[in-house]
Amino acid sequence: MSEIILGIESSCDDTSAAVIKDGYLLSNVLASQDVHKAYGGVIPELASRAHQVNIVPVVSEAITRAGIKAEDITAIAFTRGPGLLGSLLVGTSFAKGFAIGLDIPMIDVNHLQAHVLAHFVREPGVESHLPEFPFLCLLVSGGNSQIILVKSYKEMQVLGQTIDDAAGEALDKCAKVMGLPYPGGPVIDALAKEGNPDAFKFAKPRIGEFDFSFSGLKTSFLYTLRDAVAENPNFIEECKCDLCAAILHTVVDILAERLVKAAKHYRISDIAIGGGVAANSLLRERIAAEGEKRGWRTFIPERRFTTDNAAMIAVAGYYKYMNEEFSTLDAAPVARF
Repeated sequence: MSEIILGIESSCDDTSAAVIKDGYLLSNVLASQDVHKAYGGVIPELASRAHQVNIVPVVSEAITRAGIKAEDITAIAFTRGPGLLGSLLVGTSFAKGFAIGLDIPMIDVNHLQAHVLAHFVREPGVESHLPEFPFLCLLVSGGNSQIILVKSYKEMQVLGQTIDDAAGEALDKCAKVMGLPYPGGPVIDALAKEGNPDAFKFAKPRIGEFDFSFSGLKTSFLYTLRDAVAENPNFIEECKCDLCAAILHTVVDILAERLVKAAKHYRISDIAIGGGVAANSLLRERIAAEGEKRGWRTFIPERRFTTDNAAMIAVAGYYKYMNEEFSTLDAAPVARF
């Protein structure tokens, strides 16, 4: 009998549903929310309302694309956290109702662990390139920057993490100061390709071996803008590409340097990246280059599996299902773990 897992992701501003059958992805549907662009950031109340509107049609479409019926689903996996509490509540409540209606088990999934396990999403007819345990994963997103030692599907150890801003958060904040559209990370990525990364120098942290800090970088960036704009009001517009190139290269340097140090210390050569910032072209190029230089086997996911998506929730749920790790109906969403 086939094991069919429905995954639900609603941790922030994307509503997503995916179906996995016996470990292979059959569908992955996502509805994004454009309403937040006008505010330069995600508005939690607006996000939860949009999830309420989107979740039923998104799930329905995922089931249709998978070529199955709701009655065929073996279990439902959902993001319990971390994330925006209101958004998580929509997904959790839907999962409970769906599970009760079909009398199937629920599986709660840690959003960050799911980003790591996105590397195990397999698709029918596509050759799989999977990391072997143990491996290191650099997990970088708008809210998290971590180096994780992945010992198994269920055993993960955080070796280092940000002590203040995350990498994606720093990029978004710098973009906002420059008047760039939200989300700022992809905009900086595009503009940086036209700029000179050596045009400006920004601060790098001096902290613990594997931890990150981006607040000093952000502060030095702001001071540079303040002094330059005081002399030339058009400075940002004239130097926009160079500023983006310099800030992005500095962020990527910080991330790569810590990852290299961890790989050397733990003598691990299977290296992966994950999370929304893993979609950044410069970071992907840098990790690939480090891999060639140091003899790593590098695992860089397709961009559609780096941002928040239900495929990663479904695959994490699949492995928990195989270990009979089920959730109870009194499970509550958790904003922070």
